[in-house]
Amino acid sequence: MGVLVVGEALVDLIAKPNGEVAAVPGGGPFNFARTLGRLGVDVSFAGGISDDIFGQTISSMLAADGVKQALPPRAGLLTTLALAALDEGGAATYRFYIEGTAAPAVNVGDIELPEGLDALVVGTLGLVLEPAADATATAVAAAAETTLVFVDPNCRPLVINDEGGYRARLEKVLRRADVVKVSGDDLDYLNPGMDHFEAVRGLIGLGVKVVLFTDGAAGVRIITAHDERVVPVPTVEVVDTVGAGDSFGGGFLAFWLSSGSSRTDLADTQLLEWAVGKAVDVARITCQRVGANPPYLHELPQ
Repeated sequence: MGVLVVGEALVDLIAKPNGEVAAVPGGGPFNFARTLGRLGVDVSFAGGISDDIFGQTISSMLAADGVKQALPPRAGLLTTLALAALDEGGAATYRFYIEGTAAPAVNVGDIELPEGLDALVVGTLGLVLEPAADATATAVAAAAETTLVFVDPNCRPLVINDEGGYRARLEKVLRRADVVKVSGDDLDYLNPGMDHFEAVRGLIGLGVKVVLFTDGAAGVRIITAHDERVVPVPTVEVVDTVGAGDSFGGGFLAFWLSSGSSRTDLADTQLLEWAVGKAVDVARITCQRVGANPPYLHELPQ
């Protein structure tokens, strides 16, 4: 039972023009797992986490939010780092420090899928960094027929060295995916120059049951093989959008499962609309806070 989130946990080093540096734990799957934990879901995280000081902080944050670690620490490896150098206008230039670090250090066979698993979540660098990416794809292929597979590609072109290998691996994963969350940036990378809705239809053609297209101020578009709905996004005073997409995905899955729904209910667009509305509430609160700080269940409107 429960949810297994597979992917990276890393530290963002945010360097300001004046030389100040702040270290902030992050990573899409890490944020997703913490959102599920804060919303009361039985969730485990399968990612390569170091035993250094940053890794200990990451582990402590997961535990504080009720997230179990499915893998032992990657002893002796450093925490994976993403350096965001900010200019005077606040724009960031990114560099990633990956070689010899913990996030990629997950091998095929390391990830065990519990019997009766409700949902498997994969995405971001967990589908890029090898050997972890191959381990992730292998886990998806091994998922039971009853397990809902949620994929958030959250494409990071700066880290993708083998584009052909990445695309081939992602396509295999998408062919087993039940729910896929994508942004306009994801679609632009995956299908350059293609109309977004044509690109989404391509995902449905691969066998994806539900696409959740987060379309900025235009709202969240729910697209299935036979229906399309739009859930509006309220106007709020945004502090920042860090982790908003991850908290949206976690919110959707948390409320989907808490309603007793499963993979077999994904054709119910009314139920999808309800769960997306709840997810929008989760993301809305995250956007009104600094960093990836998703709400707890008691903070949401009843």
